Amino acid sequence: MIRRLIISFIIIPIGLFGQDTLLVSLSLRNVVDLAISQSSAVKYIQNRDVNYYWRWKNHQTRFRPQLTLSGALPDFENQTKPIVQPDGSIAFTQITQLETSAQIAISQPIPQLGAYVYAASGIVRLQDFNNNTVGYSGYPVSVGITQPLFAYNWMKWTRMTEPLVYQEAQRSFIESIEEISYNATSRFFRYLRIQTDFGLAESNLKNSRDNLKIARVKQELGNISENDFSRIQLSVFNAQKALNNARIDLKNADYELKKYIGLDQNLTIELVIPLDMFLWEVDPDKALSESLENRKETPQFERRLIQADRDLTRAKRNAGVRATLQMSYGVSNSADDFGGIYENPEKQQNVRLALSVPILDWGRSESQVKLAESQRELVLYDVDQDRQDFERQVVVQVEQFNLIKTQIETAEAADQVAAAGYLIALKNFQNGEVSITDLNISLAEREGAKRDYIRSIENYWESYFRLREVTLYDFEFDMKIYYMNPMLTSE
Repeated sequence: MIRRLIISFIIIPIGLFGQDTLLVSLSLRNVVDLAISQSSAVKYIQNRDVNYYWRWKNHQTRFRPQLTLSGALPDFENQTKPIVQPDGSIAFTQITQLETSAQIAISQPIPQLGAYVYAASGIVRLQDFNNNTVGYSGYPVSVGITQPLFAYNWMKWTRMTEPLVYQEAQRSFIESIEEISYNATSRFFRYLRIQTDFGLAESNLKNSRDNLKIARVKQELGNISENDFSRIQLSVFNAQKALNNARIDLKNADYELKKYIGLDQNLTIELVIPLDMFLWEVDPDKALSESLENRKETPQFERRLIQADRDLTRAKRNAGVRATLQMSYGVSNSADDFGGIYENPEKQQNVRLALSVPILDWGRSESQVKLAESQRELVLYDVDQDRQDFERQVVVQVEQFNLIKTQIETAEAADQVAAAGYLIALKNFQNGEVSITDLNISLAEREGAKRDYIRSIENYWESYFRLREVTLYDFEFDMKIYYMNPMLTSE
């Protein structure tokens, strides 16, 4: 099924430096949809997919009949050439002639045999200017076959591997888009963390300045020590410094996020904390089953095993006797006019067997076979290990996803408690009931709890998109993930 992209924003006009600008409120799903629809990363993936598409089309055409028209139009010759005479002597004769030839042929490979069959028809017109004569020769029809014997049949193996290569490419296309979703999520939360830090820094600076105002009043009344007053002043400076650093980090994160998702740098954006989480448990067996069915690793493992067998077969074939059988049958004729070629033509037959037999190669052929056997064993081992690692990766990802629910609930409760505790501590400090040290401790606890809560939400969404990537399955809507390539929709 096709995942439909629904991109919607909340756009609010705001005033900035006396000019109107737009504040774009983006959710996580907005950011992901923008990334997979218009980013430079997705354009690259689409182009790569097109490359594999035409590779597959090219492979299909290699085993279809090929009709070819060829010829020489014209072939003029004016020179002195050695001509063998009837008595065997050689005479140098001036040749001035115009030869015109044409041939039409159809050929068809037979992948099961590694052979080629063909049928052809051709004609030659020769005009001799010295003798002022014109002659025709040709073969109205000729059929033949070229059959390698005891040789490596590349056609058979290509027909086995190329479909798997294309299948890998199709699945890799979907997987790469899901990887873009994951990367967009990482950038979203990096921005969100910095945006949260910026908001906390603004709040801290405001509270610190309010505390300083109260401290000045207390100083005038003699109700605060110089040490405590200095600490309150220092807290204002630290809050201002933290806000400046947060502002710089926010600008950098803003640029990186907009660049990745292809958004105009002049827009002002604000990210919305993605609380629309679906806290369900994923069945590990179902996840593994979908992963093996949907991911590129399954055809990739099969292709690697086939290629190992192919390389071993090629080494064995090249080490033994090699022969090529060529046979053709047809009719040919010559005449003074074009129509005479087709009157009473004579038979034309040809049989040729070419052999290549290794006699002494100092063990080169045997070593190539042994090397291919050793490499095949390594491939078998590597594929087995890679398959186990892949399956383990899926299971671990499912386990991590299933544990996140408890982490989010705990982090959310801690955030609420820490926020309430800070407000109480702030009020008590302003009433003179607690010291600046106690207030700073409460502030640090509030900031830490807020960051932990945001991080737990980030862990959920990163795990969510990573789970989609390793299974290519949407557990939210219970369907396989599929994307169309807009560059191929017209094909």
